[in-house]
Amino acid sequence: MRELETATVAGGCFWCVEAAFERVRGVESVVSGYCGGNTEDPSYREVCNGTTGHAEAVQITYDPDEVSYEDLLEVFFEIHDPTTEDRQGPDVGSQYRSAVFYHDERQREAVESYIDHLESTGAYAGIVTEIAPLEQFYRAEEKHQDYFEKNPNQPYCQMQIPPKLEKLEQKHRDKLAER
Repeated sequence: MRELETATVAGGCFWCVEAAFERVRGVESVVSGYCGGNTEDPSYREVCNGTTGHAEAVQITYDPDEVSYEDLLEVFFEIHDPTTEDRQGPDVGSQYRSAVFYHDERQREAVESYIDHLESTGAYAGIVTEIAPLEQFYRAEEKHQDYFEKNPNQPYCQMQIPPKLEKLEQKHRDKLAER
């Protein structure tokens, strides 16, 4: 039996991040949720109010024989802006911050190295992505799971998600699953 691994990232609205990672080859599942805060088992409303300290995040279960953690980092940094503090597009607040919640030292070293690479190549100036150990991940309410797939005509989704998916298709076609 193959050994799956887990990655946890936050890059703005979890609906957007989830929609992109669900298209990546080797990704077995993407779960929307909350992490990095100080309230036990917060609700969407509590997180959106910005008082819990949590970020909207996704937890990605993947097959490392098909896609590497570094490949996931490449996708992550492509689909959001890691230079804006507590903001992604129209979403403002610490719950929309850029963050990588690492599961072990190998992941911590990989994300630090990748950010150093991005900054040294000039791909981004002033990356503000938080790098923190994953302490607890709380699964979001069921209505937030596979949100874009279930609600493709929702106005927010129509405005925010297709540009991310187009960028992913253009720049990382080699990492996408066949649909």
